[in-house]
Amino acid sequence: MSATDFYVASTTAPVNIAVIKLVTPSSLLSLRSPILYWGKRHTALNLPTNSSLSVTLSQADLRTLTTACCSPTFTQNRLWLNGEPQDVSGPRQSACFSHLKKLRADLEAADPTLPKLSQYFVHVVSENNFPTAAGLASSAAGFAALVRAIADLYRLPQSEGELSKVARQGSGSACRSLFGGYVAWEMGADDETGEDSYAVQVAPASHWPEMRAAILVVSDKKKGVSSTAGMQATVKTSTLFKERAESVVPKRMELMKKAILERDFETFAELTMRDSNGFHAVCLDTTPPIFYLNDVSKNVIMVVEELNRVIGRKVAAYTFDAGPNAVIYYEKRVEEVVLGVLKDLGLAGVEGLEGKRVEAGTPEGFSERLGGVLSTGVSRIILTGVGEGPVSVKTHLVGGDGLPAKK
Repeated sequence: MSATDFYVASTTAPVNIAVIKLVTPSSLLSLRSPILYWGKRHTALNLPTNSSLSVTLSQADLRTLTTACCSPTFTQNRLWLNGEPQDVSGPRQSACFSHLKKLRADLEAADPTLPKLSQYFVHVVSENNFPTAAGLASSAAGFAALVRAIADLYRLPQSEGELSKVARQGSGSACRSLFGGYVAWEMGADDETGEDSYAVQVAPASHWPEMRAAILVVSDKKKGVSSTAGMQATVKTSTLFKERAESVVPKRMELMKKAILERDFETFAELTMRDSNGFHAVCLDTTPPIFYLNDVSKNVIMVVEELNRVIGRKVAAYTFDAGPNAVIYYEKRVEEVVLGVLKDLGLAGVEGLEGKRVEAGTPEGFSERLGGVLSTGVSRIILTGVGEGPVSVKTHLVGGDGLPAKK
């Protein structure tokens, strides 16, 4: 094909880890559910039943790289993830493709001189530099990268907030990965259009750049219970679900925003750990109960609680999404202390910590009975920190034929 018939754009997008978690989007509410009365929201728009808040992590350590291209010679929309073809006929992928095409068509209608890219099929090639579907927010980074890459391909003028409404339809948490720093997904109240359900930046990464995160990869295998399947069961059976969404989360959101704006780590830590525990309490309250955490995860909780007890204040905070991998938040000034504890508990030789010079050890008074499980249960540690949102790049994952480039 000629260069004039081929259009391409690439972007990277970050992982975000929620500190105020979303238990379920309303699109998963059953019409026969006994709690239908408080979940009547537009199902196709993936509107949430509570707001959520996350920290965007540095793309130097965790990112999805996505290339989108289009040409009149393409015969169908196609997607490859980590070299494997993916189904693009599902409602989530279709919603993103069709919405972005419409936005491009609107541009073309306003300016007839523009090439008719909205009439072409799109090829998307995406790669993660972290395990996919193992509880590391791969779908958030993936859909954020897909939306941003196609938006760049189409040269759309929409803001990150506007594009977050599109990404939300692919994966709810993806809307937060369109921003860097500290990001809220406001649930909104418009059940018909969802126009007021979008992501907003609470504070940029530069506001609190000292925030660090140690991700303990307990398992890099695909989750036994997917987030979607788990959410469906929770909505139908958990008695804690309604209280969390209606009462607990709204109050906690405001407290967390205040803690971030004031750079108050102790309050941030308290809220983060409480919310993680509450999220998994709802999972356990589901019938049958959902066990995302394992013995290694529970050991991480005890280690962090013990560290905070010995220090006399909260210097670290654990959180777990829908999987066993732990994220430990801390500030740069206490990194030696946090990593020293992990090193002394048997993780000195684990990938990510191996070879890193850490002078500190476990503080005096730290319980010697903790940590035995960590040395055999943690396969990798990813040391990262708060980071920026999507970045347009010139590295393309496709060849001139629009297929994945050969390596």
